[in-house]
Amino acid sequence: MRDDRAVVRPAIHMIDREADALADLAISVGERLPQVSALLMEEISRAEIYSAGDLPAGVVSMNAFVEFVDGSSGATRTVQLVFPADADISNGRVSILTPVGAGLIGLRQGQSILWPDREGKERVLTIVRVDRIPG
Repeated sequence: MRDDRAVVRPAIHMIDREADALADLAISVGERLPQVSALLMEEISRAEIYSAGDLPAGVVSMNAFVEFVDGSSGATRTVQLVFPADADISNGRVSILTPVGAGLIGLRQGQSILWPDREGKERVLTIVRVDRIPG
């Protein structure tokens, strides 16, 4: 029997300094992007926090390259998760302040999450591969 709660909100992991920076960012855009701000704050609040060197392998962190399957379309995409100033969708750099970006942060390779898109429709995102950049 499948545990739907694990798909809806699986355990996630974050680097301490990234969690702090993302919380500040989410608060700063709360009025302009209330949905993404709230989703990101919720994810940060439930994440297990690590120092950068202790984050488990295969976890999506900032600047990581992430291959995932979008369950609504079946499409596989590879993106780099970045801060808003570095976002460039035409080059595969997705901002953490997009619904997809906020949904990917902290997930491990092999995990899935049921996550809203820009229109509020729920879709399953499944992490296939994570390549983190040391730093």
